[in-house]
Parts: sequence; C-alpha cells; structure tokens
Amino acid sequence: MAKYVIGIDFGTLSVRALIVNVKDGSELAAAVYDYPHAVMAESLPNGHALPPDWALQHPQDYLDGLSKVVRQAVADSGINAEDVIGIGIDFTTNTYLPVDERYEPLCLKPEWQDNPHAWVKLWKHHGTQNYAEQMEKKAIERGEKFLKRYGGKVSPAWMFPRLLETLVEAPDLYDATAKFIEAGDWIVSQLTGQEKRSLGMAGYKAFWSKKDGYPSDTYLKSLNPKFEHVIDEKLSRDIYPLGTKAGELNARGAAMTGLPEGVAVAVANMDAHVSLPAVGLTDSGNLLIILGTSACHIMLGAVEKEVPGVGGIVEDGVIPGTYGYESGQNCVGDSLKWFVDNCFPAAYAEAAKKAGLDENRYLTSLAEQLKPGQSGLLALDWWNGNRSILCDYDLTGMILGLTIASKPEEIYRALIEATAYGTRRIVESFEESGLPVDRVFACGGIAKKNAMFMQIYSDVLNRDIRIARSSQTPALGSAIFGAVAAGAGAGGYDSIETAAHAMGGTSDTVYHPIPENVRIYNELYSEYLILHDYFGRGENNVMKRLRKYRD
Repeated sequence: MAKYVIGIDFGTLSVRALIVNVKDGSELAAAVYDYPHAVMAESLPNGHALPPDWALQHPQDYLDGLSKVVRQAVADSGINAEDVIGIGIDFTTNTYLPVDERYEPLCLKPEWQDNPHAWVKLWKHHGTQNYAEQMEKKAIERGEKFLKRYGGKVSPAWMFPRLLETLVEAPDLYDATAKFIEAGDWIVSQLTGQEKRSLGMAGYKAFWSKKDGYPSDTYLKSLNPKFEHVIDEKLSRDIYPLGTKAGELNARGAAMTGLPEGVAVAVANMDAHVSLPAVGLTDSGNLLIILGTSACHIMLGAVEKEVPGVGGIVEDGVIPGTYGYESGQNCVGDSLKWFVDNCFPAAYAEAAKKAGLDENRYLTSLAEQLKPGQSGLLALDWWNGNRSILCDYDLTGMILGLTIASKPEEIYRALIEATAYGTRRIVESFEESGLPVDRVFACGGIAKKNAMFMQIYSDVLNRDIRIARSSQTPALGSAIFGAVAAGAGAGGYDSIETAAHAMGGTSDTVYHPIPENVRIYNELYSEYLILHDYFGRGENNVMKRLRKYRD
C-alpha cells in the first residue's frame, strides 16, 4: 500500500499544500490559498494607518488557508487520508507574532487589535533598523562572539530587534505577551498542541547555536534592563533538531485538516532552506539559489568559516552534520512586480493583451531581444534594502543611465541584471572566505518559468546553472521532512539524506554561459561594484538622507 506525505509551504502571499508519494517523490496534487489580507503595509484591517516600512499579516489567514489547501489537495489527489503518514511545514522566516498563554494571537483580542505591534510582523517589516544598529554596536563593543556567525551584522528582520522594538514602542503589549514565536513554530503548535521551536529558525533568526545557546542575559540587559530575561520570559531555550517529530495531529489539528489524529508532524523549517533536499542536495560545495519574491542563497560546508554578510552560519541548520550558510537578497521578483504595477504603459498593456501574455511575459519577450549592455542602464538591487554583504535595510534601489529614450523593457532587464550582480557578489564572498562553490543550482517559480532570467544569471556568474525538478521545491522539501518525522517504521525514512536522494532531484534543464555575454557582463559587474561600495559603504549616504526626508 502506497504511503503519502503532505508538504505545506507558507509563502509571503499564499499557502500551498502538496501531496507526495513517499517512495519516489512523485507529486499527486497541489492546492493554493491566497491570503485575503495579503501584506498589510498601509493600514490594519480596521483602517488604522501604519508608519513607513511596516509589513504585517493576519494570523487567521494562515489557519484558514491551511485548512482549505490540505482538504482540497487530498480530495484532488484521490488518496485515502488514512494513508498520509507525515506532514512537514515551512514558513517565510522572520515572521513573528505575540501570543497569550494558550498561544492565541494578541491581535485577535479586542483590546489589542488597534496596536500594530500585536499583529504578525512579516520579513518585509523593516521599521527596526535603528534597533538592529544598536544591537550590532553593543555586540561589537562587548566582543560578543555570536556576531561572527552572522557576518558581523545584525539584521533588522531578525527576532531580537523586533522584540526590542516592541518593548520600547509598546511596553504594555510586551508585558501582556506570554510568548513571541515564529509563525512556523506557531502553526506546529496549532496542529499538535505542543511548542517545539525549530533549530533552523532559532539558529538563523535568533542568534542561537548548538555550542553557546542564545546570547547572554548580560548582553541583552545592556540593551535594555527589561530585556535581561527575555529568553526565559518570552521565548524558550528548548530547541528541536530539523527532521525530528514535533508531535502528532491532535483533535484540533485533525479537525482543521480533515486528516486522522496521530499523523506525524515535523518540526517547522525555513521556506528557502527546505528546498535543498528537494533538489537532492545534502553535501558541501553546492550553492542553491531560491528565486522568488526575494532570493535566498544556501550552501553547506563541512567546517565553520567566517563569511562577511551571511545571514547565518548554523551547525545542523539545514542538513544535520553540516554547517548551513545562508545569504540572500530582499528584492528579486518584488522589484519586477513594483515595475509592472507602476511603470507599465497603456500601449504595452494593450499589446500584451493582443499577444495573450501577462505583463511579465510580455516584457520578457521584449527584453530577451536585447544584448547585454544594449540598454545603457545599470541598477542596484536594493529596493527592499540589502541583506547580504552590507546588511543595511536603509539602502534603496537605483537605476543609472536613464534617458528620454529608455524603454520599459530596458529597465525591466536592468532590474533583472542587478539581481544577478548581487548574487555574484554573494558567490564571491563565499569563495573569498574559503568556501568554494563547485556547482550552482536554482529553484523557484522564476527558475522554472523564465529562461531569459536564468540565462542572464548564468552569464553574469559565468557558471552552469542546473534547475530543480519540482516547481514546488519548498513544499516538496517540507514533505521530505514529513517523511523523516514519520520514520521508516511508518513507511517513511530515518534520515534526511536517504529521503532527499529518494524523493528530490533536478530536471534536465541546464543553462550554460555564453562567452560573449560573459565578457560584457564582467565589465558591467565592475561598474556595479563601484556603485555598490560608493552608496553602500558610507562614501555617500544620500540614500539614508533621502529616507530621513521622506520620514
């Protein structure tokens, strides 16, 4: 009798469930639910206005979506729910919410619904840059050793700057909060009735390590006296390895999903990291680029190295027995969406309609006719700030070389090229730090759908790029962890490596660099580096000054 697992992928705008055959990773059915509240960047549901750089979400969207997608995917697959042995969950990280003693979100309580700090803070929430800078400065002054695992930087997206923000700006809500918890860990608690905090999320987003645990209470006290015991009062020191079983579906979880009680639920994972086993990667030397709204760059290493600008170096943080290195870019698909939403002329819209293409495909059809450098444009990829080498969320996007003759497709291509240059800077940082990148892989919607995009990346990096087999890599990766949580005795697997090799893999699609394009992009990349350092390393802080005028 065949056995199945369900991978549930919580993205920025939607949640997806994927039904997967445990034996070979074949995908039977998928269902998607778009969050009704999407990203709340301008106001709360009641119309309460939000400050600049805020990005919130509604936790009920997660629960409603979870229920709908699991039920629909199971129904569409035609399988018997009794044959589901495991569930894996991944979530966009840096997504936090305050809850009460029963793990009920504070934002759903009448007394807190007008307070923005009571809602889920999404990874895009960047109102914490000053708190991150304060934490970074204090860590440097004190010689805190945790900082070296994060490229010497503190990101405003991470947990502690967010908690410090709440403590300072909403102390009454901070006091009323029983727990601050990552949304992925919260979903697991809703399904199993147990709080099992993920090693991956704690390691990459909350400064936790196997050797040292969290930062010291004395360091936290130096930031604010009331912050001294935040770990014991508002978090938890109990951290659980990836691939382990967080618990089993209880009565509430079964009612929510339509599955029987007792199904194994894996410890939550990170949406980008979980893609690595879905591509069949479990050893060092391979770089996986996950391309979507943003981009994440994941590598495994056998040893720990200091790498400038990494988003974290965590032992067992991706695959047990290795060090997982993460870097990334805040804005890839997001910059293209911004352009389409705001800069797509009526004449182009009419032409796209006649051609039967959406905006992105129409612009791609025009941009792919251009040669490297033909537009005369060069852009910086910081439209949501920089979270790699510079780790500065006050940096902004830029396009250089615009004239009255510049066309939309030229700008569109320049934005794509900018993200490729940013990726190359990340790759060079890995290699300069003693982590050779032997092979490059890519996954995500962009990698599967946009050949021009991937050819540009291959040319800019001057490397072959192999594409994942699945178009649902996070969901497939989560399903793999669900199979490991179930264990071989239930029809799953006893190790992530075994499950990844049986269920993951790549497609036959490989992009090869074009020598003439490589030559031109090498020259353009040199120009990018000049702008990168000029605007990003303090020689000209005009971007930060402009933000102050705006605010």
